[in-house]
Amino acid sequence: MFQLQPYTPPSWAAKIGVVPRQRYRLALLPTPIHPWHVPGLPPGCELHIKRDDLTGMQLSGNKVRKLEFILAEAKEKGHDCVITIGGIQSNHARATAVAARYLGLECHLILRNSRHLADSDPGLVGNLLVERLIGAHIWQVTKEEYGRHGGVALGEQLAAQLREQGHNPYIIPVGGSSSLGVWGYIEMVHELEQQIAGQGFTDLVMACGSGGTTAGIGLGVHLAGLGLRVHAMAVCDDEAYFYNYADHLLEGLGAGRDVVGAAAQEMFRVVQAKGAGYAISRDEELKLVADAALATGIILDPVYTGKALFGLMSEMQAVPEEWQGRKVLFVHTGGLLGMYDKAPQLQPLVAAQGRANRLVLD
Repeated sequence: MFQLQPYTPPSWAAKIGVVPRQRYRLALLPTPIHPWHVPGLPPGCELHIKRDDLTGMQLSGNKVRKLEFILAEAKEKGHDCVITIGGIQSNHARATAVAARYLGLECHLILRNSRHLADSDPGLVGNLLVERLIGAHIWQVTKEEYGRHGGVALGEQLAAQLREQGHNPYIIPVGGSSSLGVWGYIEMVHELEQQIAGQGFTDLVMACGSGGTTAGIGLGVHLAGLGLRVHAMAVCDDEAYFYNYADHLLEGLGAGRDVVGAAAQEMFRVVQAKGAGYAISRDEELKLVADAALATGIILDPVYTGKALFGLMSEMQAVPEEWQGRKVLFVHTGGLLGMYDKAPQLQPLVAAQGRANRLVLD
């Protein structure tokens, strides 16, 4: 663990023009795959789950795979700190803070918060507890400020301040979704290729938030010739945005359509699953998360995987005939700590189970 190692890509990735030379081993890999008996599956449809929520305790989730490549570059180029940006309960921010601390880098997190909370102490709920215990620097902005300036400009402003103080910051984009970060999920497909060979999987489903995981999976599945239908459940933005952004990331890898023979829209389909909006949970989404946890023991998160499962199940129930005979793999990208932020909404759902009782003593 935490060792810098030379990286050799899979042979089917030979067409990709920009290849990393090394990676840090941060994740506990390979992550397991097992059947997942979620209530309400249509007849004749088989669902399995790949547990990328088990990439490591504090580092759990999909972001660590990207950070293995991103932080190798940051260290190689002599940076002494990293900056990244996300929502107040960003899983990526937490994973970045932990990985940076492991590797001896200071971490600065620009976190979006509500206007009436951004001037107050951010508290210790969910991901914030881990970030603050390990000493990450928290810089809050309002959602309106983020909307006006954008993540790139905010990152550059903080970087300029840190340079004036003698630091050499490395900026990691939202979600770790850079062209370099895409390699984390190209490599995951290499892992997956060996795990599912000959098992008859037909579909792969994952949440799509910042787009890097989706771009890596889509490109990897295409180049490896796995023959899977890839479904990206979008928890923010719209379909056109993700196709365009994935094409942008792949162009940055030297893996544009003219090189690999397909554009993003030919590698995966984007399904709208944001519901009421990014990080806004509807009661029916949380009920499905609670029902799945009660039935299977697998806890999702409210922002990404919960919405992705709700979108998948909604489509399956709307057109069950299209899923008959399919063997589906759902990628669990982590985010358990984000559930703490939804405790008030979850309370009545859990209480309705009637499993909390007072033991009456003789």
